[in-house]
Amino acid sequence: MHFEMTTVAWVLICGALVYFMQAGFALCEAGLTRAKNTGNILMKNLMDFCIGTPCYWFIGFGLMFAGTGKFIGGFDPFIRGSYTAANSVVPQTMPLWCYVIFETVFCATAATIVSGSMAERTNFKAYCVYSAVISLIVYPVTGHWAWGGGWLAQLGFHDFAGSTCVHMVGGTIACLGAAMLGPRIGKYDKNGKARAIPGHNLTAMALGVFILWFCWFGFNGGSTVAMNSDSAAFEASLAFMNTNLAAAVATVVAMLFTWFRYGKPDVSMTFNASLAGLVAITAGCDAVTPVGAFFIGLVSGFLVVFSVEFFDNIAKIDDPVGAVSVHMVNGIWGTIAVGLFSAGYNGVGKGLFYGGGFHQLGLQLLGFITVQAYAFIVMFIAFKIIDKTIGLRVPEEIEIDGLDYAEHGLVSAYSGFAITDVTDMEVSANENTDLGEDDYAKASQAQINAAVKVNKEAPLPADLDTGIHKVTIICRLAKFDALKKALNQVGVTGMTMSQVMGSGIERGSTTKYRGAVVDSTLLPKVKVEVVVGNVPVDNVIEAAKKTLYTGHIGDGKIFVYNVSKVVKVRTGEEDLKALADVE
Repeated sequence: MHFEMTTVAWVLICGALVYFMQAGFALCEAGLTRAKNTGNILMKNLMDFCIGTPCYWFIGFGLMFAGTGKFIGGFDPFIRGSYTAANSVVPQTMPLWCYVIFETVFCATAATIVSGSMAERTNFKAYCVYSAVISLIVYPVTGHWAWGGGWLAQLGFHDFAGSTCVHMVGGTIACLGAAMLGPRIGKYDKNGKARAIPGHNLTAMALGVFILWFCWFGFNGGSTVAMNSDSAAFEASLAFMNTNLAAAVATVVAMLFTWFRYGKPDVSMTFNASLAGLVAITAGCDAVTPVGAFFIGLVSGFLVVFSVEFFDNIAKIDDPVGAVSVHMVNGIWGTIAVGLFSAGYNGVGKGLFYGGGFHQLGLQLLGFITVQAYAFIVMFIAFKIIDKTIGLRVPEEIEIDGLDYAEHGLVSAYSGFAITDVTDMEVSANENTDLGEDDYAKASQAQINAAVKVNKEAPLPADLDTGIHKVTIICRLAKFDALKKALNQVGVTGMTMSQVMGSGIERGSTTKYRGAVVDSTLLPKVKVEVVVGNVPVDNVIEAAKKTLYTGHIGDGKIFVYNVSKVVKVRTGEEDLKALADVE
């Protein structure tokens, strides 16, 4: 058998570029989420590839390419069968394993898209399981329909590099998963208004997008799976040109649009638009002219902004990184766009705007609807089973503290690095602090503990315990009068107060992040210190927690220390007698 060496080299190099998209997704997702979940994000982007690879090798590739049946290829465990021109669509110009690895990295991309939308509250075990399901029976089946000689391919449906089969499939699963999980704690206030939860590292996010853009040339250009003829060279070159143009136009449009809409150009939304343009052009990058690519990118720039706002404010689906808007919505748009802008290149039917009528447009609509329906139904069942057995979502205590420690035993992904100025309240100035319930009586214990943290010193041995405690309370200045009154009511009348600075809530803020209001800033705090003996210390703690609680992380902190000796200097009285006139 003779192989085309230029084709082999081309496909392997492009496959390596597509693999490196995992790094781009990891950086992008980590940067757009909070530091306390960084290790979890990185692990998920590693493991969906490492779990997906053997799953796709086991049965996925066979389901996709082992035959040209209408709905599935065939059952070929561990790829031991023969793939010829007579029984499959696998190219004969390269070794089988060359094509297998190229398709494997595409499968991994579909799985990793889901990670971002379900970030910061998903059970890691559940994530590993549903990543396997995607690689075993979702991507291979829909991939067969469009690329493996299945019924959509036979009809003439066109998805050159995966707007539908990769991005829309991944985005649809991401949307379903995020909806079933529910929003992160603090994403919506009690009135249902979306609040911003800014990402902790826009540098990592930006680097991730640059890596993805670079690797997308391999994703789209490499989908020629050939470089042995003039037509293949033209096809790859056109794919490169259209890919870059659509992304650039989408980016400029989103920058100008958010500038007009929010008063300032939104950084993360603009970078999202780069990816939106890349996703949208992926289906038709070989079939449209640069003029068509321009308009595809133009629409993407507007579409991603409107979509993020829709899912945030109307659908109430919390998507931390915008993956649903980037991959599902723009994957659908890119699929439809083939039916509008196809110039008839590469054997694709002409689009509506090029004199082809509604035929190709109808095929594109049929394709995305059926593929989306299959992915939705299979993954809905999978998510339900996982939720009933393993559990999709982590407990709220783990979510509040961060998944890094509870899920991976990682105290910090940035050990040894100071990534922000941390105040006494331990809340970053970029952190959304809303816990979703401002009524103390209705709040869960986890919400109360997150809002007003209590640190108690270990009890002294019985022979040393005086029953006296020093209680230090740090809270917002505006709460001092209410706190003083509450302490008086439980019998504490003597206290000292000093002012400090901490992170808190700025009401009425107009600063926006991805269209949602950012409500956090540095505000004056007070430190209140009391010493109690006759008054039970637990009464003091409960009164302080009830007074300070507003439903936000950083409402207050309470430190309780053991006191072994108290002396009133004026009278010489000691211990409980010394406290008689301050309790």
